[in-house]
Amino acid sequence: MDSTKGILLESGTNELEIVEFEVGTNKFGINVIKVKEIIQPIPVTFIPHAHQFVEGIIQLRGEVLPVVDMKKVLGLPNNQPSEQHKYIVAEFNKQRVVFHVDNVSMIHRISWEQIEKPSEMYQSGTSQVIGVIKREDMMLLLLDFERIMVEINPESGINVAAVKKLGKRNRSEKRILIAEDSPLLRKLLNDTMNEAGYVNLEFFENGKDAYEFLEATARTTDIENIIQLVVTDIEMPQMDGHHLTKKIKENNKLAKLPVIIFSSLITDDLRHKGDRVGAEDQISKPEIAELIQRVDQFVL
Repeated sequence: MDSTKGILLESGTNELEIVEFEVGTNKFGINVIKVKEIIQPIPVTFIPHAHQFVEGIIQLRGEVLPVVDMKKVLGLPNNQPSEQHKYIVAEFNKQRVVFHVDNVSMIHRISWEQIEKPSEMYQSGTSQVIGVIKREDMMLLLLDFERIMVEINPESGINVAAVKKLGKRNRSEKRILIAEDSPLLRKLLNDTMNEAGYVNLEFFENGKDAYEFLEATARTTDIENIIQLVVTDIEMPQMDGHHLTKKIKENNKLAKLPVIIFSSLITDDLRHKGDRVGAEDQISKPEIAELIQRVDQFVL
């Protein structure tokens, strides 16, 4: 798996690589950037009273990691593992975790434009599916792994209490545009930004809609009078946060807008991607207090 790191595309191309894996009869995908390696299953140590999704823990090169049973996460029958079952070792949100799946098959290089938002007809408020990729004879479902981990460990998510520790804050009329595809995180960001005094927020569920709004607004007025800051996730259908940032910085009417990338994919190894597209800052989820402090510096 490590060998795939060298073929990752440059920042801002609006493309990504997906590791395809199977759970039961369904096929799913995870961004290759989140995958550290894929290994054969090894013995798991059972942990009493752990979350129902957690099989136990393993020791991998001296590091103790939780193993998450994806069949339980997805509500599928917990049959015997297939002969090809694998462990996907992933890293995001400053944590490492192992996902137990039935098989890992291949890597696909696709555009974010090929990823469709799930229809509200089959997308409930608790669904872990955040995107659908249509292939010739099948569909790949993109899962919200951050949400899965927050369900297992709520402390790993955005915490309003962390903002309250910053002290009493005055109401700010500064208008901030936020691009975030997860409904859960949009609500959490709204609550925490409001707690921090920022109440004039403009939310978009992908980079494409956010950019079209900025571009249309800039045609008729000085954008800095309307929006003072952009905060964006990276992984979003239609247009990712790196491509959104690049397009903002390449547009003469938008280039002065400061952009903060707020994503679970901000690591030392990947920070250069945001630097290359011109982001003013990059902050890893769920460090909401750090995000608020950086927002303060840009708009106050």
